[in-house]
Amino acid sequence: MRTPIAVGETHTMTYVVPDNRCVPDVFPESPEFQTVPRVFATAYMVGAAEWACMEALRPHLEDGETSVGMHVDLSHTAATLPGMTVRYECTVSQVEGRTIWWDVQAFDDLGPIGSGRHARAVLDQERFLAGVDKRADQAGVSRVPR
Repeated sequence: MRTPIAVGETHTMTYVVPDNRCVPDVFPESPEFQTVPRVFATAYMVGAAEWACMEALRPHLEDGETSVGMHVDLSHTAATLPGMTVRYECTVSQVEGRTIWWDVQAFDDLGPIGSGRHARAVLDQERFLAGVDKRADQAGVSRVPR
C-alpha cells in the first residue's frame, strides 16, 4: 500500500438509484424476483456499499494493487425507489495486515436503509489474475478478460 489506511478514516459516496437497479432486474429469469416491486435491490445496495469502500481504499493503493471483497454483513431495512439518492458512509473499523474492515451505513432521501460491515483484502493484481486464470484452466472455462 502506498499509504497506510487508519482506523477511524471515513468516506462518503452518493448513488442515485436508476430504474435498472431494482429487484426484478437482479434475476430477470426468476418468476419470484418479478413479483417484487421496483425498489432498489439488496444485491445492488450491497454492491454499491463495496464500491464506496473501494473508493475509500483507492488513494492508499500502489500501482499494480487491487482490492477484493472478502466479507459482507449488511442489513437492508427500508425500500428505496428509483430516482432517490443513497448515501453510503464508510468508516475503517479494523486493519489486519492487508485486510481492511469497514462499518457501513446507508441512507436514502428519507433516512436509514441499512448498515453493517464489509472487509476487503489488498492484493497484487497480476498475482490475483494469475490465480483466476489457474482456476479457469482447472474448470475448463474461458480465461477472464483483462
